Amino acid sequence: MSISAIMGISLSGMQAEKTRLASTANNVANAMTPAYDRLETKFTSSAQGGVTASVAPTGDETFDDMSNVDLASEMLSLVQSEIGFKANASAWETGADLWDVLLSIKRD
Repeated sequence: MSISAIMGISLSGMQAEKTRLASTANNVANAMTPAYDRLETKFTSSAQGGVTASVAPTGDETFDDMSNVDLASEMLSLVQSEIGFKANASAWETGADLWDVLLSIKRD
């Protein structure tokens, strides 16, 4: 696997975490909105490597006059997004460092 492929995979992970963070923020913002259906983010791995995120309402019809947002779950999702983004950013930075090493070897 090439360095650029590794960096591309980590980039897709950061983009997926950004999507999860946006849906979490939307859920928190609408927690008190009557009949709001919580958005759920699902990750899918791609054949070339990496991950994609898709967002859809949960489809839970049991809450007619209130939202189905659990703020504790949303905070957990926020923490998971932070950890996932940091891990992918670390992989990206490692790939960038490897590129620098390769370029310095090529110049010598």
